Amino acid sequence: MGSYRALVAAQVRAYTSYRASFLIDASTNMLIPLVDLAAVLAVFRVTPALGGFDADEVLLMFGISCLAFALADLAVGEIEKLRSYIRVGTLDAVLVRPLSVLGQLLASGLAFRRVGRLVVATAVLVVAAVRAELRLTPARTVLLVVSPLAGAVLFSAIFIAFATVAFWWIDSGEFASGFTYGGRDFTSYPVSVYGAVFRHVFAYGLGFAFVSYYPTLALLGRADPLGLPGWVAWSSPAVAVLAAVLAALVWRFGIRQYRSTGS
Repeated sequence: MGSYRALVAAQVRAYTSYRASFLIDASTNMLIPLVDLAAVLAVFRVTPALGGFDADEVLLMFGISCLAFALADLAVGEIEKLRSYIRVGTLDAVLVRPLSVLGQLLASGLAFRRVGRLVVATAVLVVAAVRAELRLTPARTVLLVVSPLAGAVLFSAIFIAFATVAFWWIDSGEFASGFTYGGRDFTSYPVSVYGAVFRHVFAYGLGFAFVSYYPTLALLGRADPLGLPGWVAWSSPAVAVLAAVLAALVWRFGIRQYRSTGS
């Protein structure tokens, strides 16, 4: 753990060495979730409901998704640089250290400049929860706290699993982004607005429905318009654990296939 703390500390020193640049970068990053929020609100300028949900309900969904993605992007978003490490051979230096390869990449890649997104996402979720007038029971209160964390784990699993594709296809950046950032956009809206193919592939196949859609149903006390039983709305933590296990298996398989740029 001391080695990992040293890697994180090095990142902190790198950011604090140029404080003005860090503050500008962090402030700029705050605009990204605000632009996404504006896009969601713009939809309700032309329609009173979306997939059977009103603006406040969709805003709650967006808030959970936004915070979950902000947490994942802060913690593991830099794993997208894996393809660059493979291309130039930087990964070789990581492999010879007596530490977990994935652990090193994550510890040395914490994107502290994205903390601005986290602040905005938290504010959006708080406002959304107030506007939705949630009737919070102890169970729903726990779910409101746990849902963004479970969503962050699921997004992190997606980040890692699709970054692993670079072991076979170095120029896979746009492909991976289609699922990571595409997943962020997908989870900002009710699953019921998407066609059957999208629901089967993205909502259930990749688990994106469990980031914000089902937690929102549980928090609102609503039945699933798509007909799944009520207990499904509470299963996000279990789905997140399953996604993390699968991503770990994919990573382990991928790292074993790696061949050095000099081999």
